[in-house]
Amino acid sequence: MSPSDLTGLPGSLPERPAPDRAASAAGTTTALAEPVERVRALWITGVVLVNLGINAAFFGPIQVLLGQQAIHFDEGQKEAILALVTGCGAAVSLVANPLFGAFSDRTVSRYGRRVPWVLVGAVLGAAALVGLAGAPNVAVMTILWCLVQAGCNGAYAAVTAAIPDRVPVPQRGTVGGLAAMGQTVGILLGAVIAAVVAGNFAAGYLVCAAALIAGVVLYLFRSDDAPLAPAARPPFSLAGFAKGFWVSPVKYPDFAWAWLTRLLVNIGNHMVTLYLLFFLKDAVHLEETQGIAPEFGVLILTGLYAVMVIITSVVGGALSDRMGKRKPLVIASSVVIAAASLILGFAPTWAGAITGAVVLGVGFGAYLAVDFALITQVLPTALDRGRDLGVINVANSLPQVIAPLIAFPFVTYWGGYVSLYVAAAVIGLLGAVFVVKIKSVA
Repeated sequence: MSPSDLTGLPGSLPERPAPDRAASAAGTTTALAEPVERVRALWITGVVLVNLGINAAFFGPIQVLLGQQAIHFDEGQKEAILALVTGCGAAVSLVANPLFGAFSDRTVSRYGRRVPWVLVGAVLGAAALVGLAGAPNVAVMTILWCLVQAGCNGAYAAVTAAIPDRVPVPQRGTVGGLAAMGQTVGILLGAVIAAVVAGNFAAGYLVCAAALIAGVVLYLFRSDDAPLAPAARPPFSLAGFAKGFWVSPVKYPDFAWAWLTRLLVNIGNHMVTLYLLFFLKDAVHLEETQGIAPEFGVLILTGLYAVMVIITSVVGGALSDRMGKRKPLVIASSVVIAAASLILGFAPTWAGAITGAVVLGVGFGAYLAVDFALITQVLPTALDRGRDLGVINVANSLPQVIAPLIAFPFVTYWGGYVSLYVAAAVIGLLGAVFVVKIKSVA
């Protein structure tokens, strides 16, 4: 039985509301109406590949390349350099994601609302990655990583908004799971790139740039992105545009709770992964105990994590469509993520790291798929899907700013990796608690 066959069955998801009347009156039903037709495999493949390319461009540098470049500039200050670069880049993404999402909402190009920004973001991100290959100092490295974040977040904001544009609710868990699979394969590809270049971070940046461009090609040509009629675009004013990024938690409480839960879970997750290279080097002593270079240790753990995420994202997303429920799976997956943090904290060995990576993959795969489907069901308006998902994606980016600020003192002053991973588990569990506050989604 396919997910689209579930409408009307006991326990199934409710049917989408009727298309927005104002949108229909403006002649923009195709662009703004709630989707009812299932998307085809080729379209899903294009979205998956965009997610793959973006995440290869993100996580190859985040997991290994930026750390190697930090060591190249000053090994004694590698933690501080990495925290500075990733924190500044994440701060840029806080603005870029909702900004590009809002731009795409209001774009009236004949190619559609989302396609132009996927293209612009990919080109900007790739150009900055090429520049990183030859960055002469930490300052230039930081600026270029900020540009990578701006470009990749712009493309990500646009392609993410395309899912509620095109995918009906009873198929969203499945598509969200497949998009999460693309993200995870991209993370794995980034780790493979970093390991294969064997410490040559400049070459790694160039390959990541190529992966980013290659990932968007199919979507650009087969997006079926519906154009927005000029009459439907709201009038622009700078004050009104800036104010529009505020989504009232009083008026839209479920949206606010969904944002907060994602923020907390992602803070915990980033605290776990931020110093993984250094954890394997300094706490596990991987090269001394196992004869494995820490960079290849990251690749092994990322591979195990990726396999589990691929499995549980696809299965979890489809299962939530079948159940007609999102919250129980989001809560359960958040608890599993917290358990993975505790395993790493109390078993700082190679076996413990492997176990933690597997458990983390099981939890985070299901979380990515099901939580995304839940979020698309609490978006305030059809016209502002890109902006609102951009605001949600701030909860993905803000942890990149917050997590280094929290993690650095834990690692250096407050008990090392044990206390770091315990704190990560506690923060993630708070995210699971607050999911129950969401009322409009089962």
